[in-house]
Amino acid sequence: MNTQDQQQDDYLPGAHLVTERNGYVHHGIYAGNGRVIHYAGFCHALHAAPVEETSLAQFAHGHSVAVKAEPCACYLGMEAVARARTRLGEDHYHLLTNNCEHFCTWCLLGQARSEQVDACLRQPRAAVQTVMAMVRALLASIGTGTGTGLTAA
Repeated sequence: MNTQDQQQDDYLPGAHLVTERNGYVHHGIYAGNGRVIHYAGFCHALHAAPVEETSLAQFAHGHSVAVKAEPCACYLGMEAVARARTRLGEDHYHLLTNNCEHFCTWCLLGQARSEQVDACLRQPRAAVQTVMAMVRALLASIGTGTGTGLTAA
């Protein structure tokens, strides 16, 4: 992945943003003014979530954010943002066929693809390791009360 760490003011609308998580990379489209459109999926909680527009801080969830270069993008800038906004509220997340990376590549390239899914399918052992890392992270978040979608009373 060719990424470049940047400050919020440096992000251009339509930029493909990525943030490392436990065992995977989360993807979003920068919409401008500190806002990101992304398929929330399971990025913050144990329940699926729709395509949403959130703040950059909510998208990052305490992790660093970088720009993923898309040299073959067919849709640039506000055109990519407009494509992303057409899917706001869509709630058909599927880890293997319609995840946050599929969403971003569709916005920019016109074709839904996921390098992460493709890599896991090519290397099943790596896929098992990735799933185990995600499970450990989810179990840890349950133990601390974060990431479950539940709040303490």
